[in-house]
Amino acid sequence: MNTFNSIPAITFTDVHKTFKDKEHSVLKGISGTVAQGSLIMMVGPSGSGKSTLLSMCNLLSAPDEGSIKVYGKDISQWNISDLRKKVGIAFQSAPVVDGTVRENMLLVQKLHGKQDIMPEELCALTGLSPDLLEQDARDLSGGQRQRLSLARTLSNGSDLLLLDEITSALDATSAHEIEQLISHLHKEQNKTIIWVTHNLDQAKRLGEEVWLLMNGVIVEKAKTETFFHAPVKAETKQFIEGAFL
Repeated sequence: MNTFNSIPAITFTDVHKTFKDKEHSVLKGISGTVAQGSLIMMVGPSGSGKSTLLSMCNLLSAPDEGSIKVYGKDISQWNISDLRKKVGIAFQSAPVVDGTVRENMLLVQKLHGKQDIMPEELCALTGLSPDLLEQDARDLSGGQRQRLSLARTLSNGSDLLLLDEITSALDATSAHEIEQLISHLHKEQNKTIIWVTHNLDQAKRLGEEVWLLMNGVIVEKAKTETFFHAPVKAETKQFIEGAFL
């Protein structure tokens, strides 16, 4: 048995977070385990703490109380550069920097002196045409920008991907292409994925497990089939039916 593979990718233990400019806690005692190689869809109303929880997993912010362990090691003990090589994050906005697509893909090398995966291979991984490498990144379509953002996220060979509403601003065709890409990365490369989404159909299609956050707490976490067809909590049933959307 591979002992490392038996260690959870992420373990949340009684995680709390309050922002100084807010009167209420954003997260209130979050606990849960993300197994290596799993694909978890995280859903819930706006303001429920999903993005905050995601951001803590690669130290864009830190918990006030409780602990988050990545591959068995508390995030406070990780070197931040090493952590972000293991844990990549991509956002809805898919920002680009001035320059060509190639230069954007080499941003990690520019910042850290080296990167694991070069542009041509990143194109193959993300389905972005290599013909675009010398094109101005600002001229890319929305779907192409999101592929570029994912390419940058993958450039360090990250094992764990945090995806925050990455298809919500895309047209249906582009969103479907990104879904296929993420599904491929999960199945063929065994990437561990936590995906925040407001699209319940997307969560139902892609997730192995679904977590529902509301008002800073996990209301329910279950296998996808159970979550949608036999939820335990009344709030989950109401959420699925649209009461909190």
